[in-house]
Formats: sequence, structure tokens, C-alpha cells
Amino acid sequence: DDPAVAAGQRVPIASSSDESAWNALRTRYRELLAELMVADLERGAAAGEPAPFAEVAAALSDLASAALEAGLAVARRRLLDGEGGPAVPVERVAAARLAVVAMGKCGARELNVVSDVDVVFVVGSTDDDVLDGDALIRVTTRLAGELMRAIHDPAHEPPLWQVDANLRPEGRQGALVRSLASMLSYYERWAKAWEFQALLKARPVAGDLALGEEFVERTRPMVWASGSREDFVGSVQRMRRRVTEHIAEEDIHHQLKLGPGGLRDIEFSVQLLQLVHGQYDERLRLRGTLESLDALVAGGYVAREDGERLEADYARLRLLEHRLQLRELRRTALMPRDPDGLRVLARASGLAATAEELRRRWEAIKHEVRELHLKIFYAPLLSAVAALPDAEFVLGGDEARARLVGIGFRDPDGAMRHLTALTSGGSRRARIQRNLLPVLLQWLSAGTDPDAGLLAFRRVSEANRDTPWYLRLLRDGSEAAERLTHVLSTSRFAAELLESIPEAVAWLERDELMMPTSFGTLRAEMRAMASRRATVDDAAVALRAAHRREILRLALGRLVGVIDDEEVAGGLDAAHGALLDALLLALRESAPETGIELALIGMGRYGGRELGFASDIDLVAVHRALPGTAPDAATREALRLVTELRRLVSDPRFPVDLDFDLRPEGKNGPLVRSLDAYRAYYERWSLAWEAQALLRARAVAGDVELGRDFLALADEIRFPEQFGENEVREVRRLKARVEAERLPRGADPRRHLKLGPGGLSDVEWLVQLLQLEHGAGIPAFRTVSTREALRAAVEAELIDGESEESLMDSWTLASTLRSALTLWSGRRSDSLPNDRTDLEGIAGVLGLPSGSTGEIEERWFGAARRARAVFEREFFGYEDGPGVSMFRP
Repeated sequence: DDPAVAAGQRVPIASSSDESAWNALRTRYRELLAELMVADLERGAAAGEPAPFAEVAAALSDLASAALEAGLAVARRRLLDGEGGPAVPVERVAAARLAVVAMGKCGARELNVVSDVDVVFVVGSTDDDVLDGDALIRVTTRLAGELMRAIHDPAHEPPLWQVDANLRPEGRQGALVRSLASMLSYYERWAKAWEFQALLKARPVAGDLALGEEFVERTRPMVWASGSREDFVGSVQRMRRRVTEHIAEEDIHHQLKLGPGGLRDIEFSVQLLQLVHGQYDERLRLRGTLESLDALVAGGYVAREDGERLEADYARLRLLEHRLQLRELRRTALMPRDPDGLRVLARASGLAATAEELRRRWEAIKHEVRELHLKIFYAPLLSAVAALPDAEFVLGGDEARARLVGIGFRDPDGAMRHLTALTSGGSRRARIQRNLLPVLLQWLSAGTDPDAGLLAFRRVSEANRDTPWYLRLLRDGSEAAERLTHVLSTSRFAAELLESIPEAVAWLERDELMMPTSFGTLRAEMRAMASRRATVDDAAVALRAAHRREILRLALGRLVGVIDDEEVAGGLDAAHGALLDALLLALRESAPETGIELALIGMGRYGGRELGFASDIDLVAVHRALPGTAPDAATREALRLVTELRRLVSDPRFPVDLDFDLRPEGKNGPLVRSLDAYRAYYERWSLAWEAQALLRARAVAGDVELGRDFLALADEIRFPEQFGENEVREVRRLKARVEAERLPRGADPRRHLKLGPGGLSDVEWLVQLLQLEHGAGIPAFRTVSTREALRAAVEAELIDGESEESLMDSWTLASTLRSALTLWSGRRSDSLPNDRTDLEGIAGVLGLPSGSTGEIEERWFGAARRARAVFEREFFGYEDGPGVSMFRP
């Protein structure tokens, strides 16, 4: 070297500018490379395993950096000697501040045996008296070009590797060198997401190192702010897909680096996590893949097991890549396709003894890497974190309180207490919670009651404290975290059940786990459960718990949109039916010599399989004495069983009330009757409302034959051969009386979903009147379903299609609103609330945007008005259409 000293600059300058300098540089590089590779191979032979990948890659990176520095010294000599252009005075060459900044693997000190070396060239300002701006760019451009030629232009000694400057601003179309100011201006105004991802690994390696460090330090804030750019995560994900799409079809399954399950899957996953979470966590601001992966695991962003698997797989893939390239000192990432090539690679890497064993092991690595990549790289939490404002990551102090108020929390002090409880301490659990909570708070704030949601989240989290899967599911799951926050901040009903069944959070990740369980499956499970308990009370505890689980399953499914109200109705029917069946079985087995048959008959919406979360379980009980059992004894035993059933079904954690008020004579009648007593009563005393109540009678539990016999009796009553004008008038009078007397005092009739104008009662009474009138002659009317009976009325041309649509729209909407109100508030109500918060709660359950309260009211009032007009015309015979008063005198 011939150091030149000029203008206060001391820079290395080669002693020769001809091809011999290139050859000397390349020869010495290969000598050092050979020493490094021999040492690696010898270590592998002696120790049974090669040197750690990180050591070898770092040494290769340092060797490449030294080659770049030497190449720059040759470049300076060539400018002095006028090679490739006019000679440049030594003081100008020495004054030209040029930094060579390595990117990619060289920047991260993870270089391969043979690899492109990605660089950008940064020019620093200098003394204008020696080298003004334009001249500086011309000189440094020639220096950069000559440096690249020294490394990769043809010569007697073959090129080392490609010096790739295409990661510079504007790529191939951009200037080869730029001033620091120009660089910063470009990155501030024009750079795309992938360019910041490339800068993640930037490291000065040659030339003016102080200038290179300044470039890195000045661009760092932009790198770590890039994760908050609009659609940042999506753009990185699309870039990874494009890399795969550009692989030749015949090579895609042989690619170690670019293909699915290859090195790029790991590198992109790690880099995306760094850029998203590194905005707020400085511990992640690292260059190397493995050191960054370790930091992600330590910070709780990646599961320990996943991190260990990725680290091991990455090291193995890089080892295979090194051995592939070492054989012929050729850049490649394609696995051999011939058995001999695979056998050589197997032995050289030490990963397998045979070609087939290596192939199997590589396939297993690819499968594991791809699985983990898809899990981490496409986690919804990443996009959510990337979209958060900086302030949302502050979880303490006055700033946090102000932010909580700003996003909708009404009690910021209470929220801060919950956050402190969730995140305090240095445990891994606390770290993961700190990582999750900024996003979870944002999602909670989208619900109607974020304060209640956060409290419920704390309780569910504490209940799941000792489960290894809970936080992992929220962090890595595809939808569970967002679904959980939606449920907890939208539904007090579901939140309370989740607090008692916290393991059900796991269902939120898989739609099929929130689908209704069939009656047959539930009945078998509950019967088996009851048979394993020593006492009836023990059985009841287990059965009620199983019943609660099914109700929660349906609530979760409805809240996240997996099932609709019709599926909820079927699921509730199955859950209630299995519970009653198993409890009756347990009661009968506890006293096998009861001497009676007993059947439970579902009535009302339960009988019609039209339940919602706000519906009662309406029943009547019928018994029949077995031979040898006195009637009085049979009645006493039946009463005991039903009384016990009501006691056992009562659940302090989830109210389950059996309502027997639709029995003959209502609350004044006996709780149970024999089949013969029912027949005698109906033959002598049956009132119109009792016949009407039987229209939705259906056997739901107990002795099958007895249930069938009761329904045969009910058919005689509910589908009479004659139902004349007197009977019709009686039904109309009764309906008018219900409207006048049963509406709660002070209730707004227009808002009452059940008894108000156009509500459930109007639609059901009209349909049931048609069934009473025509059920004997039209088989399609013999159904417990309101929907099916209304369809039969249209087919029989008793009402027109437009009227059916009006009635069904109101009936369906009323059912939906009642159920939604129960899910939101956790309590049953038949009235559309006036309170705006409650209306917002209903909107949240129904998936409507905030501010939809007016829309809900308008939809209901309109649907009810149209249904009432049809009802008054078809039921009472009034013809004055919509707008009529609610009740007629």
C-alpha cells in the first residue's frame, strides 16, 4: 500500500493499478477463504459437527469487508493513474469521502461462502476548495465503479462475487452514488417499505466508516418508523409472495433459499416482527437473523419452542447452503437432484449418512419452517400493531389515562389498575401481556363497553394464568385475540360465562368449535356423564356445567358471526333437551321403582324450536301409572320428580327456569296431570287459549310412548274438525284482552317486541288462528313452527306473499333484537330500550357500526307498523291499513 496524505486525509492507495492488483486481491482472498473453510471442515471431522454457523458467516462477512476495502484502495490508484478516465490528483482522491455500506447478509455478518454482496455508496461533503459538489460526485462515482470492477470484472484470476448496488435509491435507474443529504431526502420522501427492510441490516464496511455510521444512524429512525406505514405488513407479505412466484417452476421445490420452507421464510418472518414491534421495543433493533430471533423470543413475541425450532432449522439450512457452494465455489441455493450429489452433500454437512436420509430430513425442515412462517408471518396481530399510533403503546402515566379516555374508556383509573395487574413484574407472561395489550385495548375500544371488556379480560386471563396455551393463542392465533376482545366488550352475557369457563377462549380460534352440537351427541354425552356420578345432585352439577358450556358455545358462535339466529335456536333446543333428558334419567335411576311413566312436553317457543337467548323454557308434564300403581301414588311420584327436576335444573351461575304456566288452568292448575286427566279436562273444560297453546306442543324428554300418546290427544284439540265463528270471536276477544292487560305498566307499546303492535304476539296469534281454523283440513298447518305454518298459509292462498314477508320480517327482527339485548346486557327483556348505550350494545351484537341506534329503531318501527297492518286486516278484519291505532275498542 502507498498511503497518500493530502488535505488532512489519510487513505490507503494500492501500489499498482493494472490487472495484477486485481489478481493479487483475489488470490489473497481465496487463500484466506480456503483457510477458513478447511478449519470449518476439520472442526466438523474432529468434533462430529461443524463450527456454529454464526461464527463462520461472521468470518466470511469480515473477509468480504476486507476485500471491499482493498478494492477501494485499488480504485484510488486507478484514478491516480488515469485508468478508465482522466487522471485525478492525489489530493482530490484523498479528499473524496466515500462510504461503502453493506446491506443484506454482509451487513448482518451472515454471508455465504459465495454470495452477492449488497452495498450502497454514500458520499460525504468535503472542502469545496479541493473538490466541489459536482466534481465530488464524478470522482466518487468512478471510485465506486472501479471498486466493483476490482471484485467482479473478468481477469486472469476469476471474479470473487458480484458487488450488487441495486438496493440503492431508485435501483438500477438511480445514481450509483449519492450524497448523504440526497440519501436522507430520498428515504424521507420516496422510499418504499422494502427499502426500509433492506436498511435494517445496513453496516459500514469500507471507505469512510464515520460517514457510513452517520448514514446508518440518520436512517435508523426511519427504519423503525416504517412499520407504522399504511399497509406496511401487507406490502412485506406481498413481496415475499412475489419472491416465490419468480422462481422457475422446475426449481421451486429444490430451492434452499427462496422457496417455501427456505431461508427467506425465516428471514422475512424475523424481519417483519422486528420492524413492527421494534418501533416500540429497542431490544429488537438488531441486524443478525439469529440474534434478532433470540431477542424476539426473549421479548415474548415468538414462542420459545417456535424460536428454538426456527433457529435450529436456519442453522441447518445455512450449513447446507455453505456446503453446496463450497464444492465448486459457485453461487447456488439449489439442492442436488441426483443421488450422488445428495450423498456428497449429506456427508459434507454431517446432517445425514445417505442421500435418502438427507432428502427426508430436508423435507421435514422445509415443512416445519413453512408451518412456522405461515403462523408468524401472517398473524393478524402484526397488522394491528403496525396500524397503532405511537401513543397507544404507552401503558403508564397521565398520557396513558388521556389516551384511554380518547379511545372510549369511561374509567381510565380503573383501566390503569387492570393494566398494572396484567403487566406488572418481569415474568414472560407479563412481557407478552405488555406486547399484546396495546392492540387489545384498541380492539376493546371498538366494543360498546371497553371498561367491562377490560375487566372481563383481566378475569379470564387470571383464570387461565397456569395454562401454557392461552397467551400463545392470543399472540399467534389467526383470530382468537380480536374475537375475544369483541366478545368481552360487546356481551356481558358471554363475558360472565367465559369467566366461569375460561378454557373456552380456545374455541375462538376454530369456527367448528363454535357450531351447535347435535342433540344426539349431547344426549349421549350427558347420559354418560350422569351415569358416572354417585348421586343425583353430583350428576346435576356436572350436567349444568355441560349445559352452560353449550350455551356459551352458541353465544360465542353468534357473536363472532359463525352461526345465525336459526342455528342458535336449534342449538338451544338441543342443549335444553339433552339436559332435561339426562336429569330425568338420573332421577329415574336413583329410584328405579317409581311405578310411572313421565314425559315432558315443550310448549311455546321451546316447543316450536324457536328459542333465543331471551326465551323461557315452557313445559307441561304428563304421567301415566304403570300396572299396579295407584293413581294417587302415581300423581305424587310424578309431582316429586317434576319438583326435583326444577330444583336440579336451577343453576346459580346461569339461571335456567322451567315455566309450566301454559298447562291447563295456568298457574292455578295442578303442576302435573295424568294422560287420562288431560283427556278428561280437554273434553270438558278446554278453553280456546289452551287449544292454541297446544299448537306448538312437542315431546322433548321422558318416556317416548307417553309423549307420543299425549301429542295424539293434543292433535284432537289443536286441529278440531270444526272451528267456527264463535271460536274465532273467542280467540279475538282473548287477544284484545292480552293487549289490554298483559302489557307491563308504563311500557311503551311501540317498543315492546313481544306484546306491542306488530310484535311476536301479533304474528304468532294470527298464524295460530289460521292453524286452528284450517289445521284439520290442511296437513301443512300441522307444524310447531311459526315459519312453516306461515308458509303453508301462503301456499293455501289464505294470505298473500307480501303479507307473509311483512309478518316474517317483523317476527324475525323482534326475535333477533330480544336475543341481542340479552347477549349485550346479560338480562332478559322484551322491550327495545330507550337508553342509547343499550341500543349501541344491541348494534354491537348485531355487527352494526357505532351510531346505528337510529337505524335499529327505524327498522323496528317500520317492520312492526307493516306487520300490524297485516295483522289487523287478517286477524280482526280491519281494512284501514297502516297507521291504525294499536288497540281497538
